[in-house]
Amino acid sequence: MLRKLLPLLLAAGLTAARLGAADAPAARVILLANRDDPDSLRIARHYAAVRGVPPENIIAQSMPLTETITWTEFVTAVWQPLQDELVRRRWIDAIPMALTDAAGRRKPAISGHRIAYLVVCRGVPLRIAHDPSLLQLPSPLPDDPRFRTNEAAVDSELSLLAQTNSAINAFVPNPLFHNDHPTPYELAQVVKVSRLDGPTATDAEALVDQAMAAEHTGLAGRAYVDLGGYHPDGDRWLKAVAVQLAELGYDLDVDEAPATFPETARMDAPVLYFGWYAASLNGPFALPGFRFPAGAIAVHIHSFSAATLRSATAGWCGPLVARGVTATVGNVFEPYLQLTHRPDFLLRALVRGDTFGDAAYYAEPVLSWQAIAIGDPLYRPFAVPFDVQWKNRAALPARQAGYAALRQMHRLEAAHQPAWALAVGRATQQERPTLALGYALARTREQAGDAAGAARELSFAASLAAFQPDEWVLAHAAGLLLQRTGASIRAVQLYGHLLQDPAVPWDLREPWLRDARAAAVAAGDDGQVAEWTRALDDVPAEAKKQRGP
Repeated sequence: MLRKLLPLLLAAGLTAARLGAADAPAARVILLANRDDPDSLRIARHYAAVRGVPPENIIAQSMPLTETITWTEFVTAVWQPLQDELVRRRWIDAIPMALTDAAGRRKPAISGHRIAYLVVCRGVPLRIAHDPSLLQLPSPLPDDPRFRTNEAAVDSELSLLAQTNSAINAFVPNPLFHNDHPTPYELAQVVKVSRLDGPTATDAEALVDQAMAAEHTGLAGRAYVDLGGYHPDGDRWLKAVAVQLAELGYDLDVDEAPATFPETARMDAPVLYFGWYAASLNGPFALPGFRFPAGAIAVHIHSFSAATLRSATAGWCGPLVARGVTATVGNVFEPYLQLTHRPDFLLRALVRGDTFGDAAYYAEPVLSWQAIAIGDPLYRPFAVPFDVQWKNRAALPARQAGYAALRQMHRLEAAHQPAWALAVGRATQQERPTLALGYALARTREQAGDAAGAARELSFAASLAAFQPDEWVLAHAAGLLLQRTGASIRAVQLYGHLLQDPAVPWDLREPWLRDARAAAVAAGDDGQVAEWTRALDDVPAEAKKQRGP
């Protein structure tokens, strides 16, 4: 009897699964690609395949290939064909009308939409240039002259696809901003837009691949907050971010200096980074070969952080994506600080389990303005609760497990269980030693006055054959600690492995050579002293010239 029923049960199960899949967010994702850009279509198809988006949800239109377009180009090549197609396919519930607004957009009678997210793929224009003629519209202009402009992010304008009579000049309040319980009406007012873009098509494709990898393991790494901007509100927001990160237990560095993190700052495994205020990516992020961990979320507040996404060096968003960041936000033109994404709200929404697409709109106060979100809108960086990640730590790569142990230690310390915290760290380090965890344990012993114990905690580091670029500064710090605690021979061995990497730039190499030579002197290693002295004599003239007298 069961054998006869089995095919029927399977068929019923498959039918139920299909019905459930039809309601899943992935089934309600629309992908917008530029038909004239093969890479744009490739990115759309890749995302659809990875996330299970129906292929028929890809909409390809012929659009300009430039990042900046005019309002006329935006309406004729982007907005209107897309809105017409979404209405035709009943993604937007609307009755077509013959009326148009001053920019030439049709004004259908819209009653709502069923789009979970609109994913804009690299190749779709990025920003709309200001059109002075549109300032002459009969609608009133803002009193503040800073907002008398219609330059905008394409994505931010597309957020209003399900509205009629949306403003062209200045901005429109976002009904989802800091709204913990939006009504169906408020949700119907906004199409949530995220972008898969970056300096190369491969960078754009990687955004979804990295998101999927991180959702499987959970975020494991360190957190960094860079304060010291020009306006107290920005620092207040970032201080709130630092509090949230500390409460989560992440191993955390907070820089309060006016400048951004210097090149010499520790920046290993930056899975969460929030900072401001520099025009272009700099500091440790600019080191050759620097990469973020899969799943990393990085936000740098700057007025023009996303003025272009095609450069790996200009601005912040493009360079961050080129270095492996999975999700970020930025601005294509000057937004003014109060109208940028709130980093504290973004993190709050992500931590409670929101998708990146939802969190970005929770954090953005206005639409029809300058902000964009870059990354997979379905990405849930905290899909794996930390307790589950810690329970399954044996499945993590050794380096990630070390950072997970650091987080567990901080959580135990916050619960006033320091002895248990040390026990967890030492047990993890014994099973799967890592530089970050070993350094943390050594620092604890050193601060307790146990120099010999500190040296023992880090003795294994001398046998590490090489270091990743994000570990260079940490490795140097470990060498200094070994030297301070009397383990000069081990320090010499560690420095030897660190300095053998030709990619280490001279502005780091020279001071590290001096530290290494001091360790060799203390260790009585005359041969190594001579070698590093010769290396110092060979510092390139150009490097000396850049440093000045």
